[in-house]
Amino acid sequence: MTESRIKRLATTLMDATTDKDPLVQEQIYNALCHLGESEPEEILNSCDEYLRQHDKLAYPHRVIILKAMETVVKNNIALLDKSTAKVVIFLASNEMTKSKEVIRDWQQAASDVLVAVGQRFINKVMEEVLTKFQPGILPHYFVMQTFANLSVSNVFGMVPFLNSILGTMLPMLGMAKQDHMKSVFCYALQHFSESIQEYLANLDKAPDPTVRKDTFSNEIFSAYEVLFNSWLQHREAKLRLAVVEAMGPMSYLLPSEKLEEQLPKLIPGILALYKKHTEAFYISKSLCQILEASVNIGSRSLDVQLDSLLGTLHPQICAPADPAVPLTVKNHTEVLRCFTVLACSFPDRVLAFLLPKLESSNERTRVGTLLIMRQIINSAPSQMEIKKPFILSSMKLPLQDSNNKVKRAVVQVISAMAHHGYLEQPGGEAMMEFLVRQCALPSDAPKKQPPDADDLTSDSVQSISVNTLFLLSTTVDRMNNVLWPYLLEFVTPVQFTNALTPLCKSLMSLAVKKQEEGENASLIRYDLNANLPSPYALTTRLLVVSSQPYVGDCRGAAALRLLNVLHYSVHPALEQLWSKRVPLLVEHIEENTEKSLSQKEWEEKLLLFLQETLAAVADNTWICHFVTEMCRQLNSYNGFPLEKNFLYKCIGTTLGACASKDLVQKQLQELLETARYHEEAEREGLASCFGICAINHLEETLAKLEDFVRSDVFKKSVGLFSIFKDRSDNEVEKIKSTLILCYGYVAVSAPKELVLSRIEADILKNIFQYFNTKDLTLKLCLIRSICMISQAIYNGAKCGDFVFSRKAELVAQMVEFIKAEPPEAMRTPVRQRAMITCTYLVVLEPHLSDPDRTELIDTCLAGVLALPPPEPAKEREENGGDASHKEVLYGDTLSALKDLLKSLLQRNLTPHGLQDMFAHLGPWIKSNKEHERQRAVEVSAALLEFYLSKLNVSTVIPFYNLGVLIALFSPRCSDSLASVRQDAVDCVYCLLYIQLCYEGFARDHRDEMVEGLKALKKGLEEPDFTVLFRTCNNIAMVIGKRVPPDQLMSLLLAMFEGLADPDKNCSRAATVMINSLLKERGAVLQEKVPDIMSIIHSKLEEVDEEHIRKAAQQTVYILASQHKSVVVSSLLGSPLPFDSHTCAMWRSLATEPTLASRILEQLLEKVNSDVPYKESKSFPLLGSAAERVATPLPLAATCALYEIMSAPESGPAVLGLYPPLFVTLLLRLSCTVGVQLPKNLQSRERRRSSSSSGGGGGGSGNHGPASRSLQPCSCAVETLKVMLVRGGSEEVARAVGSAGGWELMASAERHHDGIAVLAGAMARHAGPRLPLIVKNLIPTLNSVFDSQRITTTAFFAELLNSNVVNDLILLETMMDNMTGRQKDACTLVRMLALRGLGNIASGSPEKVRKHGAKLLASMVNGMDDKDDPHNLVALEAMSSLSKLLDHLEERDIQSMLLHIAIRIRPFFDSEQPDLRRSSIVLFGNLTKFSQGNCEVFFEQILNGLVTLLLHLQDPKPEVVKACKFALRMCGPNMGCDGLCDMFLNHLREDRSLHYGEFMNNVCKHLMQSYPEMLNRLILTNLFYFKSNWVDIRAAAPMFIGFLVLHVDEDQCQQVDLDQLISALNLLLKDPVPSVRVKVAETLGRLVRIL
Repeated sequence: MTESRIKRLATTLMDATTDKDPLVQEQIYNALCHLGESEPEEILNSCDEYLRQHDKLAYPHRVIILKAMETVVKNNIALLDKSTAKVVIFLASNEMTKSKEVIRDWQQAASDVLVAVGQRFINKVMEEVLTKFQPGILPHYFVMQTFANLSVSNVFGMVPFLNSILGTMLPMLGMAKQDHMKSVFCYALQHFSESIQEYLANLDKAPDPTVRKDTFSNEIFSAYEVLFNSWLQHREAKLRLAVVEAMGPMSYLLPSEKLEEQLPKLIPGILALYKKHTEAFYISKSLCQILEASVNIGSRSLDVQLDSLLGTLHPQICAPADPAVPLTVKNHTEVLRCFTVLACSFPDRVLAFLLPKLESSNERTRVGTLLIMRQIINSAPSQMEIKKPFILSSMKLPLQDSNNKVKRAVVQVISAMAHHGYLEQPGGEAMMEFLVRQCALPSDAPKKQPPDADDLTSDSVQSISVNTLFLLSTTVDRMNNVLWPYLLEFVTPVQFTNALTPLCKSLMSLAVKKQEEGENASLIRYDLNANLPSPYALTTRLLVVSSQPYVGDCRGAAALRLLNVLHYSVHPALEQLWSKRVPLLVEHIEENTEKSLSQKEWEEKLLLFLQETLAAVADNTWICHFVTEMCRQLNSYNGFPLEKNFLYKCIGTTLGACASKDLVQKQLQELLETARYHEEAEREGLASCFGICAINHLEETLAKLEDFVRSDVFKKSVGLFSIFKDRSDNEVEKIKSTLILCYGYVAVSAPKELVLSRIEADILKNIFQYFNTKDLTLKLCLIRSICMISQAIYNGAKCGDFVFSRKAELVAQMVEFIKAEPPEAMRTPVRQRAMITCTYLVVLEPHLSDPDRTELIDTCLAGVLALPPPEPAKEREENGGDASHKEVLYGDTLSALKDLLKSLLQRNLTPHGLQDMFAHLGPWIKSNKEHERQRAVEVSAALLEFYLSKLNVSTVIPFYNLGVLIALFSPRCSDSLASVRQDAVDCVYCLLYIQLCYEGFARDHRDEMVEGLKALKKGLEEPDFTVLFRTCNNIAMVIGKRVPPDQLMSLLLAMFEGLADPDKNCSRAATVMINSLLKERGAVLQEKVPDIMSIIHSKLEEVDEEHIRKAAQQTVYILASQHKSVVVSSLLGSPLPFDSHTCAMWRSLATEPTLASRILEQLLEKVNSDVPYKESKSFPLLGSAAERVATPLPLAATCALYEIMSAPESGPAVLGLYPPLFVTLLLRLSCTVGVQLPKNLQSRERRRSSSSSGGGGGGSGNHGPASRSLQPCSCAVETLKVMLVRGGSEEVARAVGSAGGWELMASAERHHDGIAVLAGAMARHAGPRLPLIVKNLIPTLNSVFDSQRITTTAFFAELLNSNVVNDLILLETMMDNMTGRQKDACTLVRMLALRGLGNIASGSPEKVRKHGAKLLASMVNGMDDKDDPHNLVALEAMSSLSKLLDHLEERDIQSMLLHIAIRIRPFFDSEQPDLRRSSIVLFGNLTKFSQGNCEVFFEQILNGLVTLLLHLQDPKPEVVKACKFALRMCGPNMGCDGLCDMFLNHLREDRSLHYGEFMNNVCKHLMQSYPEMLNRLILTNLFYFKSNWVDIRAAAPMFIGFLVLHVDEDQCQQVDLDQLISALNLLLKDPVPSVRVKVAETLGRLVRIL
């Protein structure tokens, strides 16, 4: 019986192999394997029988079964008995050979079965397969392949058969006519040869140790003859490759004499194939095996073949390997192995062949040859030992190669040579020099590669060279003496600059090793190494390159570290200083980055380090040598301007420390003669060198400059300085520039007590003659030099007494320079430098005359303020660095202007001086060009701040021009430019404080009102008019309070002039300020109110000016305070929708609380004075539903309420009327859902929405409301929202908004949900308001309008969710009202009433017990509601009961427990997810009360268990969550701790569930605790085989599979297996593959209960 069932299962699965889905096929294969694990023999026999009976089954399905058989055999080979093995072998053999055609998948699968059985039953397999291998008859393709694979998988078992197989096979070779047969014979011969080699290599483990190579040699040779002489010539490429693959392993087994005899034909034959095949790997692999075999027998024939071998193999290496094609890389490896074999046997001839190839013109040839050289240097070291000099000399040409690929290959050869001792030989140094040269290649890769860019960049050559150099100096010990101190020779030559970092690191590492060997003092042996750079040269070089520390991979740190290591060789006295200083310098580099490092500060640190070094050496001879070497190195840095500039500074510092005056003069002379004057950095460097030198040698420096001035260098004729004779005019200008700069640096650097007396006599005398120039460089140098001289005078100790007689002349010269600049652009720093110079000049004695002063101020203002504005951001991006340079230059120039004007103002700190300055600035401040205004006001702010900071009032005097100045700046507080606004406030602030100072207050006195101006600046950042003018108003109030009475009139007069300001913002600001100043006067208007109202409205329509609108609103407010009702009626009569002007007028009524309250009450009356809508049928005859149309008066009143309450000032009034406003607007809202506008308003509303969507509407607060929707419902929602905000309940409005409540309220279907959101927010944030609201709402529960009853019930229901109703003693009232609504005609009201009663559980849980019976009765009634077609009321009853259960008396529930459980069970599988969820949650909650009726309720749990477990795969996440909850609740009542723990741990809400694993464990516990339940559980699952939900259909068979997996054998008889297998069989035809997969899996598991 058992057998037939297993067989039936297996048959069911095998029938299903025809499934087209690959995943199902995979699962069927797995299931068969699973069955095979428990009953291998039974399954193998079933498969055998099935395949024999289903002879016509198509081969793809047979393949699945054969693969399963192979897996079962492999995994159970040790358990198989002979009879089963025989059955399997016979079947597989037949399947494999049934079709004479080759059907690869099918026959391969059968062959694999044979190979698997052959692991243990090789003799049986061979016995069967050999019957298909008869002499004289060509065997089946897969017979040969099976032999081949067996020979690999079972070497010891198979080799003994090979002799007879070969014997039978050899005659067949001639019979094979088809290519695929020839290929398989080759495949077999290849694998036979490999397994024979393996057998012979492991004879000690072999079953027959007497086997020898010659056992097979003759047969292999016979086969070889056919393959080589016949098949290798075939035109089919695949076959030729198969032949070649076989011949490699076969060559090891050929008789030695035969191999020797064949080589002259064999090698050319193999080599010829390279021409026929692009894929050379198999040829190279085979050739390598043949060469190894030939060398093993000591062949003499190879000698003859060598040239053709080398000639053919060499191009294989020269063709580059493509990493994307792995076989090309493997081919390279095999060819290099061939070269290794040949080089070991014929070293001389191989080298003689290779080395001339290094001279080839073809780049690939050179690269390939170098790769081979590296290979043989590494792999044939002993043979190459005596060839070292020869190989080194042959590398001369490659060292000069410019090709990057060749260079890279040379670097790799050098690396190999270093490891094998080549570089210690003569000629090794050239190799090292080459390596260093490659390290010095520029490391920036080219910007754009050519399209066929297979060439390496120099960058990769450089990086591989750097790595190689470092590795050789750190890891190859034999290289230490080769590299040290030889590498030092590369430190100073400038062409190796890029290699400095790796060089310094390598030298550092080598030096440390030398020190460890105890060679500190004699670290550099100059006696043994004549070519090494001197200590002076090394020090200069390393110090100079450190000045740019981050260039070249952070060379600064490496250079300084090396310098430190060499301290003893530089000078013995430096050890202590350098060991302390150098680490600090290195640390400074490492703490910073290229961006964060201050170059100036870094150079100062290095120059200080140099000074300390010179002081520590204190040896004049050494210093003289040092400075001479520095000057000698100057020319090396041509092309490195920054380094050269620093070297000049070093020379100046060293000359300063030099005691020999003659040497100083000689070197200064030399510097002047050799400088490259056309380079700016050089001019700067030379001048700073002279400046630094002058600190200690002023006389010598000035003397040398004087000589230079007098020399003939500046004359056309040849003179003393004959070196300059060919200089052009342009160059002469550059020399003059440098000379002038030198004078400037000398003046500013030299000791002040010595230099002041020399300024006019020696320095200016030589500068003045060059002023008449157009050359920009010379002009800039003149300005800088004059500036430095002025600074020197200003900083000099005798500045007070020093009268600078040529000051006015110099100022006038600067003014000329500024005037000469083009007015339309700023291209040079001439303006900025000239103004800085004037700043220093004007403070010197004597004073400037008034005309000179005016000329200077006007020229500078016009030269800077009138410049065109900077480019817009977009253009700036396009122009890149140039634009940002201009921006910086402009900023610096403006700063220079401010400093100059402050300097001038400082000379006359009086109201008159100030007036004079603003007489110049006034026109610019009022300019109609934004950029001119902005610059002028910015300068003004800086000047006033400066004036205030310097002001020192000794007597109280009137600040007579305060009013005029304030009127100049205060309207600018609302300028169109934000920066002007900010600066204008600062100007007013300073002016008021200046006034206070003149009134006698101390300068540090702080006035609260004036300080308030600073706080107002924040409001001026954004260009929001409302904020701007409110701020202007506040500024006006401060001015009004602080301006003295005598100034008020002049202020007002000047303000009125401000109304004509070209900037509209400023004219508006003037109106605001004038209004503010005049506010206290007020006015009363006498005309008739309606007329006035219409006039105001028309004025607003005519002129859209902010200040006019403000004035109009003020008027409306005044009118309303006297004529409230008339104003309201007049405004309500305005056409709907209200335009922006009417809205503004409504909002002005909110200004004062008492007035606002009275108007709001009047509007509430208007809302309630008419019905909210009228019903009309648009097509009376068609019986269409009535259309609801809003009535106009309540609609207009609602809009008006919105406008008034949207004004923030209405807050107090709204607060006073909170309950009536809230209730009226809530009920208004409930009656407008779905209500239409009257016909006459619909077209206006359409026009409004189209214009607002087209970009009209909502800008500022004044225009926005005009674009609001007029739709009754939107209008009511917005009004209620604004009422809450204004009534102090912003939190409510915000909470409702973020929960989407406003949108819900406007939706007919979800209106009640929106009301619930509102009620919840009210309970949380506005509790104290609720008693009056509830009191006003209760009457509407009997309203004739359904909508009002729904709204009120929904509102109360949600309030009951909060404890606030209990606190406010509203609970009983509201509960009674809810119970009373259970008979309401409206289903929704009944549902909401139940929801409210359920909400008591969360709102007032402590009250539930008291009213338990009443509440429970309501819920049960709800479940039994007859008029409930969509189960809405039942659903609510279940949800609410779930909430109440925790708080009810147990006795109340237990009487109803069973009734409820049975009532809700059908809902578990309902199509409605909400019903599924609620019923399952309720079921979970009911389990808490099952103690009393334990047995009865346990039965209910078991009834629901399968459903709950399967619904864990429910498509709806909320149902899954409910199932998890219910199962966690059921767990403790199931009497199984393991199951209970699982439910509690794995079904936590926050935890994701691995369903399969979970169900496996659940079934294990179920079968341990309730084995008798097996059949019941299976039958319940069968019911779900027809479920509509795919995942549940798939889960049910899986559930059964796991149950079966864990049941004890003695319980199996419960199951009706036939019914189960039939049901599974049927489900195996399910349209969804994932279901079929699970069925197949379960069928595999049924083996447990068979």
